[in-house]
Parts: sequence; C-alpha cells; structure tokens
Amino acid sequence: MILTLDVGNTQIFGGVFDGDEIKLRFRKTSKGAITSDELGIFLRTVLRENGFEPADIKEIGLSSVVPDINRTIVNCCVKYFDIEPFSIGPGIKTGLNIKGKDAGNLGADRVADAIAGMRLYPDTNLIIVDFGTANTYDAVSKNKEYKGGAIQIGVSASLNALVDNAALLSKVEISNPGRAAGLTTETQLQAGLYYGNVGAIKEFVSRLKEECFNGESVKVIGTGGIGRMFASSFDVYNPDLVIIGIKTALENNR
Repeated sequence: MILTLDVGNTQIFGGVFDGDEIKLRFRKTSKGAITSDELGIFLRTVLRENGFEPADIKEIGLSSVVPDINRTIVNCCVKYFDIEPFSIGPGIKTGLNIKGKDAGNLGADRVADAIAGMRLYPDTNLIIVDFGTANTYDAVSKNKEYKGGAIQIGVSASLNALVDNAALLSKVEISNPGRAAGLTTETQLQAGLYYGNVGAIKEFVSRLKEECFNGESVKVIGTGGIGRMFASSFDVYNPDLVIIGIKTALENNR
C-alpha cells in the first residue's frame, strides 16, 4: 500500500492507497511545532485504528508547501516506516511542461493537482481550483502545458483576518447562508465569505478561459476540503485530487 501526505499551511491531508483505491483519508493540523516522533506515533496510530498495519505501507509520497516541517516528515518516515519518502519537487518527472522564470517555485500541491487532472482527464484543457489556506487557480492545456494561474486568500484566512482586525466581529460557521442580504452580523459575514468566493471563482475562471484557452472547451475541477461548499461552481469536484497526484507522481518516478 502507498501512504500519501499533502502538507499544507493549516493541515496535513493523508491518504492510503491499495492499488488505485483510496482505503483511508485523514487530516492532522500542521500548525505549531511537531517532532518526528509525535508525527510517527500519530501516523501509526491512525493506521491501526482504521484496521491497517504500518508494515503494510511499502511506499510514501509527499507534497509539502511548509519547508520547515519537511525534515521532520522525512525523519518520521525513515524511523517509523523504514521508508525514504518520495517528494514532489524540482527535477522529478511530472509530465507537465512548466515555462517561465518562476517555474521551479510552483507549489508542490499545485503540481500534484495538475498531475492528477492530466491523469483523470487526458487530452482536456483544465482549470483547477484548490481551496486551502490560499485558493489557487491553475490552467493546464490538453497538451500538458502549464498556462498560468492565480493565488487568492482562502476562505478561513479571510474570516480570520476580519476577526483579527475588526473589534466587533467574531468567528462564524463558514456556510452558505442562502441569500446575500443577511439580517444579522453572522449571516452577513457568511454571505460575504460565500458569495465573495462564488464571484471570485466566476471571474477567475472566465478570465483564465479567455487568456489561456482562446475559446476552446475547458473542464473546471474544484478540490480542497472547503471547496465542497462551492461544488456547483465547477464541472466536477474531487476532494482527493492532490493525493491522487502524489501517488501518480510517485509511480511515474520509480
């Protein structure tokens, strides 16, 4: 079996694959200090609590946008699984043609999303919208060329920024309030977060289609945990896109 770890600024999203089937998904906070022992014990425990033996893990794939934790994760994998993890980064085979002076700095999670998109929807123009600490928009052509993208503040980060900087505002549940005209501070905050992002998705997707694909047909894929709330804005929503991409990259680089 293959263990995949997507390390974001807020959470670690993990998946266990048996062949092409995802047998287990789990999440852990990535905020704050964590040791390789703490992470190793967590991973072994979450596997056993879900009916899997750590010894069944034969390969580990890693995507990380948090450099400070990378050495910790590698040490954890070596100590608790006796496996040197494969990491998405410069120099690996991706099948994606990334041009531009900043090509080597495209986030590993965005590369993984693109790899998964190309695998699941070959010969198709793609716009991939990934919701996390930041919302990312990436355009990938049917010829496997990275055409560009955008980075926007994420939904939770937007709420935190408001609460931290406005004395009379407090945290609310992030949800679709059903209408833009809220009658309470809570529903007005929810409306701003929800419809603001619905509008942003429409604008970014429209511009990327125009700038990158010259009127050709495009499939819009949404991913990321909170992206489920905006599923109606996409052609398809797949919360597992990044871990599918990690597994695919690992297999392509054996």
